[in-house]
Amino acid sequence: MTAILPPELIGWPGWLWLTAAGGLLAAGAAAGGVWRTRGSTAVPAAWWGVAAGLALAAECGARGAGLLQTPAAAACMRLVVVGLGMCPAMSLLGAKRPQHQVWQLIVATLAVVISMPALSGGLVRPGSVPDVHLLQRCFLMVLVVVGWMNFVGTGRRFAATTIAVGQWLLAGPFLPGVDTDLAYHQGLAIRSAVVDPLGAWLVAAGALAAVGISRAGAVSGDRLSVDQAFGGLRETLGAAWTLRIIERFNSVATARKWPCRLRFTGLETDGDPPDTLWQRDARRTLKALLRRFVSEAWLGRHGWPIDPARQPSRPGRGGGLTAPLDSPLGGV
Repeated sequence: MTAILPPELIGWPGWLWLTAAGGLLAAGAAAGGVWRTRGSTAVPAAWWGVAAGLALAAECGARGAGLLQTPAAAACMRLVVVGLGMCPAMSLLGAKRPQHQVWQLIVATLAVVISMPALSGGLVRPGSVPDVHLLQRCFLMVLVVVGWMNFVGTGRRFAATTIAVGQWLLAGPFLPGVDTDLAYHQGLAIRSAVVDPLGAWLVAAGALAAVGISRAGAVSGDRLSVDQAFGGLRETLGAAWTLRIIERFNSVATARKWPCRLRFTGLETDGDPPDTLWQRDARRTLKALLRRFVSEAWLGRHGWPIDPARQPSRPGRGGGLTAPLDSPLGGV
């Protein structure tokens, strides 16, 4: 790698500014995600993304300005950045009301725990590269993989993969099998010139791709409207909570003998089309599950059908009240 870049370019601070620009772009994309996910429990995860992007930009900007010149200082600051970078994926794992707000304290604790070797290195062993335990190195790798797996089965698979690869590059010196001391004493120039800019811009590209995917807007057809709202939640929170919603809905559908099942791609029916007695209860059950993660305004932006005016109804399948023939799930 050293043969590819001239010696005068390896230490060129412009590479650091390039990495800082990637961090700022990632932070800007995450700020756009705050707006796109408003009304959902994914907003805190987007704010953590903003913090991680700004921290990366601050680290590389400080190094480009002549600060953090020692390998120990650069390694300590990067470990803090890596800790913040793991927070968005961790935040989504607790994104269910009402505990999603308290969960952010756990996420913040995670960032502090990951950064502890940097804090102890700076206070107890000044001038030394952080000594990251093997278990913590493996935990970092698991967090990157978990964040990727949560979205690899959704429409954001490209964004998730790109972000995961970028995080892997940025956290490289602290992953299993890597000599952190060697990486920051002998390989710092190469990392600053090649690995870090590539990692930062991969994260930025993935963040932009994720923000660019929108499921908002009503569509024609009542079943399509329900599917679009469900799909919007899947793309916002990922597969973990989506599979949980599917499990809960299908257990109720089985108990009440509804001729429908919720799949990862949306609602499927195998019952008698003229039978509309179950539809209102099914829609209300799904809405109640979605409301643990999103607001009424979010559902409206993602095409959730408006409940029809109350009409006289009669007892129907499942022990609930039946839906009128023009129910939003009519014809499903």
